[in-house]
Amino acid sequence: MVRQAVRSANRRVVAAAVAALAGAGLLAGWWSAQAGEPTGPAPKPVRPSASAPAPITGQTSSPDPALPAPKVNMDIAHASESGGRAVNITIDDGPDPTWTPRILKVLKDNGVKATFCMIGPQAAAHPDLVKEVVAESHRLCDHSVSHNTAMDHKSDDYQKQQILDAAQDIEKASGGVKPMYYRAPGGAFTPYSRQTAAANGMRPLGWNVDSKDFEKPGTGTIVRTVLGELGNGPTILFHDGGGNRAQTVAALERLLPQLKQEGYGFGFPVR
Repeated sequence: MVRQAVRSANRRVVAAAVAALAGAGLLAGWWSAQAGEPTGPAPKPVRPSASAPAPITGQTSSPDPALPAPKVNMDIAHASESGGRAVNITIDDGPDPTWTPRILKVLKDNGVKATFCMIGPQAAAHPDLVKEVVAESHRLCDHSVSHNTAMDHKSDDYQKQQILDAAQDIEKASGGVKPMYYRAPGGAFTPYSRQTAAANGMRPLGWNVDSKDFEKPGTGTIVRTVLGELGNGPTILFHDGGGNRAQTVAALERLLPQLKQEGYGFGFPVR
């Protein structure tokens, strides 16, 4: 009987000790929870999601995340890489077998580099001229397949085809040199076309000064128009395709030396 009483007493002591320890653990957990400390198992580390493309310095446009990300700035370029009093000579709608060589000669005679905005099928038809433009260190620009000035009212698929097919024509004709810019016909840009071009490495290209040479108003009028509008910015629009460009050639022969005399330099549009 005495032994049984001792055993029972010992069991009660052990049980009381276990209960006390359990209570202390629960109490410690309660205080930890009140202090904001974790009481359960450590959380599993969260895997970072795929990183978004790094923002492009200076870009103010907001890319559509559903489309391929821009590789270059998708804002429309107007400024000159050279800054200061540099102007950008840009030549549209060629290449043309009659007028492009004459414009290239004027540029070479004056030590001026230009940006040639080419129509895809024209480039494909005159690869020798595209290669000459590249060989003389001018830059290439995509000016679409069809020169449709209502592109901004066309479907996304149409715009994409116009931009990318022309870029392919120009690159093939050049021997592998990609166009660095995209100029929408008539300036008919859309956010979609700008991002599509930029996602394929082509900066959208605008202009500040329209020479109106395509209207063939006379050489003197072209010269006066350009000089009168230079305060608008550095990028000047001329044409080597789309008709007789004799007035454009003559205007460039007068303008380039005069601009140099007035302290202007020449550069390429920003990228």
